[in-house]
Amino acid sequence: MTDGTGVDYGDAPSPVRIARLWWVVSAACALLLVVLLAAVIVYREANKPFGFEVEWMGELVEARAPVWTVPALAFNWIGGGTGSLVVVPAVIIAGLLLWRRPWAALYYVCAAVASVTVVVVIKNVVGRPRPTDILVTPDFGSFPSGHSANAALIATTLGIIFARTWVWAAGSVYTVLMMLSRTYLGAHWISDTIGGMLVGFGVAVMVWAPFAFRLYRERRLPHPPIWVAIPRSGGGDSGTSTV
Repeated sequence: MTDGTGVDYGDAPSPVRIARLWWVVSAACALLLVVLLAAVIVYREANKPFGFEVEWMGELVEARAPVWTVPALAFNWIGGGTGSLVVVPAVIIAGLLLWRRPWAALYYVCAAVASVTVVVVIKNVVGRPRPTDILVTPDFGSFPSGHSANAALIATTLGIIFARTWVWAAGSVYTVLMMLSRTYLGAHWISDTIGGMLVGFGVAVMVWAPFAFRLYRERRLPHPPIWVAIPRSGGGDSGTSTV
Protein backbone atom coordinates (compact mmCIF):
# COMPACT_ATOMS: atom_id res chain seq x y z
CA MET A 1 0.00 0.00 0.00
CA THR A 2 1.42 3.39 -0.96
CA ASP A 3 0.28 6.98 -0.66
CA GLY A 4 0.82 9.91 -3.01
CA THR A 5 4.42 10.27 -1.86
CA GLY A 6 5.29 6.74 -2.98
CA VAL A 7 5.90 5.51 0.57
CA ASP A 8 5.03 1.84 1.05
CA TYR A 9 2.58 1.34 3.93
CA GLY A 10 2.24 -2.39 3.39
CA ASP A 11 3.77 -3.37 6.73
CA ALA A 12 2.00 -0.69 8.75
CA PRO A 13 -0.68 -1.97 11.12
CA SER A 14 -4.24 -1.07 10.21
CA PRO A 15 -4.60 1.41 13.14
CA VAL A 16 -1.77 3.48 11.64
CA ARG A 17 -3.45 3.58 8.23
CA ILE A 18 -6.82 4.41 9.79
CA ALA A 19 -5.27 7.10 11.99
CA ARG A 20 -3.89 8.83 8.91
CA LEU A 21 -7.43 9.30 7.64
CA TRP A 22 -9.20 10.59 10.72
CA TRP A 23 -6.31 12.82 11.75
CA VAL A 24 -6.39 14.57 8.38
CA VAL A 25 -10.16 14.94 8.62
CA SER A 26 -9.78 16.41 12.12
CA ALA A 27 -7.17 18.87 10.89
CA ALA A 28 -9.36 19.94 7.99
CA CYS A 29 -12.28 20.49 10.36
CA ALA A 30 -10.08 22.54 12.72
CA LEU A 31 -8.91 24.81 9.92
CA LEU A 32 -12.48 25.14 8.65
CA LEU A 33 -13.55 26.29 12.11
CA VAL A 34 -10.79 28.91 12.01
CA VAL A 35 -12.09 30.19 8.68
CA LEU A 36 -15.68 30.33 9.97
CA LEU A 37 -14.62 32.08 13.18
CA ALA A 38 -12.58 34.58 11.18
CA ALA A 39 -15.58 35.23 8.92
CA VAL A 40 -17.82 35.91 11.93
CA ILE A 41 -15.25 38.31 13.38
CA VAL A 42 -14.75 40.16 10.09
CA TYR A 43 -18.46 40.64 9.52
CA ARG A 44 -19.09 41.97 13.00
CA GLU A 45 -19.19 45.76 13.12
CA ALA A 46 -15.60 47.09 13.05
CA ASN A 47 -14.24 43.71 14.20
CA LYS A 48 -15.66 44.31 17.67
CA PRO A 49 -15.14 41.59 20.31
CA PHE A 50 -17.99 39.45 21.58
CA GLY A 51 -19.73 40.53 24.77
CA PHE A 52 -18.41 37.64 26.85
CA GLU A 53 -14.86 38.49 25.75
CA VAL A 54 -15.18 42.06 27.02
CA GLU A 55 -16.50 40.81 30.37
CA TRP A 56 -13.69 38.24 30.67
CA MET A 57 -11.07 40.86 29.86
CA GLY A 58 -12.50 43.17 32.51
CA GLU A 59 -12.29 40.42 35.14
CA LEU A 60 -8.67 39.69 34.26
CA VAL A 61 -7.65 43.36 34.33
CA GLU A 62 -9.08 43.68 37.85
CA ALA A 63 -7.29 40.49 38.95
CA ARG A 64 -3.84 41.54 37.72
CA ALA A 65 -1.09 41.10 40.29
CA PRO A 66 2.67 40.42 40.20
CA VAL A 67 2.14 36.78 41.16
CA TRP A 68 0.27 36.27 37.86
CA THR A 69 2.00 38.89 35.71
CA VAL A 70 5.52 37.47 36.07
CA PRO A 71 4.70 33.96 34.77
CA ALA A 72 2.47 35.46 32.07
CA LEU A 73 5.39 37.57 30.85
CA ALA A 74 7.57 34.45 30.85
CA PHE A 75 5.02 32.72 28.62
CA ASN A 76 5.00 35.82 26.43
CA TRP A 77 8.76 35.48 25.86
CA ILE A 78 8.67 31.71 25.31
CA GLY A 79 5.82 31.90 22.83
CA GLY A 80 6.94 34.89 20.77
CA GLY A 81 9.91 36.78 19.40
CA THR A 82 13.35 35.30 20.06
CA GLY A 83 11.89 32.60 22.28
CA SER A 84 9.55 31.11 19.70
CA LEU A 85 11.64 31.83 16.60
CA VAL A 86 15.08 30.78 17.87
CA VAL A 87 15.41 29.34 21.38
CA VAL A 88 12.49 26.90 21.60
CA PRO A 89 12.85 25.54 18.03
CA ALA A 90 16.62 25.16 18.51
CA VAL A 91 16.10 23.15 21.71
CA ILE A 92 13.45 20.90 20.12
CA ILE A 93 15.41 20.30 16.91
CA ALA A 94 18.69 19.71 18.75
CA GLY A 95 17.03 17.27 21.13
CA LEU A 96 15.42 15.29 18.32
CA LEU A 97 18.65 15.13 16.33
CA LEU A 98 20.78 14.21 19.34
CA TRP A 99 18.41 11.33 20.06
CA ARG A 100 18.47 10.12 16.45
CA ARG A 101 15.09 11.35 15.21
CA PRO A 102 15.88 13.21 11.96
CA TRP A 103 12.45 12.61 10.42
CA ALA A 104 10.80 13.96 13.57
CA ALA A 105 13.01 17.07 13.43
CA LEU A 106 12.14 17.64 9.77
CA TYR A 107 8.44 17.17 10.51
CA TYR A 108 8.57 19.73 13.32
CA VAL A 109 10.40 22.29 11.15
CA CYS A 110 7.91 21.91 8.27
CA ALA A 111 4.93 22.16 10.61
CA ALA A 112 6.32 25.21 12.43
CA VAL A 113 7.02 27.10 9.20
CA ALA A 114 3.58 26.24 7.83
CA SER A 115 1.87 27.36 11.05
CA VAL A 116 3.64 30.74 11.09
CA THR A 117 2.71 31.26 7.44
CA VAL A 118 -0.97 30.49 8.04
CA VAL A 119 -1.10 32.77 11.10
CA VAL A 120 0.48 35.70 9.24
CA VAL A 121 -1.87 35.30 6.27
CA ILE A 122 -4.99 35.17 8.45
CA LYS A 123 -3.82 38.15 10.55
CA ASN A 124 -3.45 40.23 7.40
CA VAL A 125 -6.82 39.14 6.01
CA VAL A 126 -8.84 39.63 9.21
CA GLY A 127 -7.06 42.72 10.56
CA ARG A 128 -8.68 42.56 13.97
CA PRO A 129 -7.64 45.31 16.43
CA ARG A 130 -5.92 44.35 19.67
CA PRO A 131 -7.52 44.95 23.08
CA THR A 132 -6.65 48.29 24.65
CA ASP A 133 -5.67 47.08 28.16
CA ILE A 134 -2.46 45.43 27.00
CA LEU A 135 0.70 44.91 29.08
CA VAL A 136 3.08 43.91 26.28
CA THR A 137 4.17 45.30 22.93
CA PRO A 138 2.39 43.22 20.29
CA ASP A 139 2.85 42.82 16.56
CA PHE A 140 0.08 43.45 14.03
CA GLY A 141 -3.35 41.83 14.12
CA SER A 142 -5.16 40.19 17.01
CA PHE A 143 -6.72 37.17 15.25
CA PRO A 144 -5.46 34.50 15.48
CA SER A 145 -3.05 34.38 18.41
CA GLY A 146 0.39 33.38 17.18
CA HIS A 147 1.48 32.41 20.69
CA SER A 148 -1.48 30.05 21.06
CA ALA A 149 -0.89 28.60 17.60
CA ASN A 150 2.77 27.96 18.41
CA ALA A 151 1.90 26.31 21.73
CA ALA A 152 -0.70 24.03 20.14
CA LEU A 153 1.69 23.16 17.33
CA ILE A 154 4.45 22.16 19.77
CA ALA A 155 2.00 20.12 21.85
CA THR A 156 0.60 18.33 18.81
CA THR A 157 3.89 17.64 17.02
CA LEU A 158 5.60 16.30 20.14
CA GLY A 159 2.50 14.28 21.02
CA ILE A 160 2.56 12.69 17.57
CA ILE A 161 6.33 12.14 17.62
CA PHE A 162 6.53 10.46 21.02
CA ALA A 163 3.00 8.99 21.18
CA ARG A 164 2.90 9.11 24.98
CA THR A 165 -0.10 10.08 27.10
CA TRP A 166 2.00 12.23 29.41
CA VAL A 167 3.39 14.20 26.44
CA TRP A 168 -0.15 14.94 25.22
CA ALA A 169 -1.21 15.89 28.77
CA ALA A 170 1.77 18.19 29.32
CA GLY A 171 1.29 19.77 25.90
CA SER A 172 -2.40 20.38 26.56
CA VAL A 173 -1.66 22.07 29.89
CA TYR A 174 1.04 24.22 28.25
CA THR A 175 -1.35 25.28 25.48
CA VAL A 176 -4.16 26.20 27.88
CA LEU A 177 -1.78 28.19 30.09
CA MET A 178 -0.45 30.02 27.03
CA MET A 179 -4.00 30.88 25.94
CA LEU A 180 -4.84 32.17 29.43
CA SER A 181 -1.65 34.23 29.58
CA ARG A 182 -2.50 35.95 26.29
CA THR A 183 -5.86 37.15 27.55
CA TYR A 184 -4.44 38.02 30.98
CA LEU A 185 -1.82 40.27 29.37
CA GLY A 186 -4.51 41.88 27.23
CA ALA A 187 -2.77 40.83 24.02
CA HIS A 188 -5.75 38.88 22.67
CA TRP A 189 -9.45 38.25 22.98
CA ILE A 190 -10.60 34.71 23.87
CA SER A 191 -11.65 33.98 20.28
CA ASP A 192 -8.13 34.94 19.11
CA THR A 193 -6.59 32.27 21.33
CA ILE A 194 -9.15 29.66 20.27
CA GLY A 195 -8.46 30.44 16.62
CA GLY A 196 -4.71 30.20 17.23
CA MET A 197 -5.05 26.87 19.00
CA LEU A 198 -7.08 25.46 16.10
CA VAL A 199 -4.51 26.69 13.58
CA GLY A 200 -1.61 25.09 15.46
CA PHE A 201 -3.41 21.78 15.85
CA GLY A 202 -4.78 21.72 12.31
CA VAL A 203 -1.50 22.55 10.61
CA ALA A 204 0.45 20.06 12.74
CA VAL A 205 -1.80 17.18 11.76
CA MET A 206 -2.08 18.06 8.10
CA VAL A 207 1.71 18.31 7.78
CA TRP A 208 1.98 15.03 9.72
CA ALA A 209 0.11 13.05 7.04
CA PRO A 210 3.02 12.65 4.57
CA PHE A 211 5.42 11.94 7.46
CA ALA A 212 3.14 9.45 9.25
CA PHE A 213 4.74 6.16 8.30
CA ARG A 214 8.31 7.45 8.47
CA LEU A 215 7.67 8.72 12.00
CA TYR A 216 6.02 5.42 12.90
CA ARG A 217 9.05 3.43 11.76
CA GLU A 218 11.51 5.87 13.32
CA ARG A 219 9.69 5.58 16.66
CA ARG A 220 10.25 1.80 16.64
CA LEU A 221 14.04 2.15 16.32
CA PRO A 222 16.42 2.47 19.30
CA HIS A 223 17.11 6.10 20.23
CA PRO A 224 20.25 6.35 22.35
CA PRO A 225 22.00 9.73 22.10
CA ILE A 226 24.38 10.09 19.18
CA TRP A 227 27.44 9.73 21.41
CA VAL A 228 26.31 6.21 22.38
CA ALA A 229 26.96 3.53 19.77
CA ILE A 230 24.05 1.31 18.72
CA PRO A 231 25.06 -2.38 18.96
CA ARG A 232 24.96 -4.15 15.63
CA SER A 233 22.62 -7.11 15.35
CA GLY A 234 23.43 -10.42 13.70
CA GLY A 235 26.72 -11.12 15.47
CA GLY A 236 28.75 -10.51 12.30
CA ASP A 237 32.41 -9.64 12.06
CA SER A 238 33.00 -6.23 13.62
CA GLY A 239 36.07 -5.65 11.50
CA THR A 240 38.58 -6.38 14.29
CA SER A 241 40.37 -9.57 15.19
CA THR A 242 41.82 -11.00 18.38
CA VAL A 243 44.80 -13.30 18.93
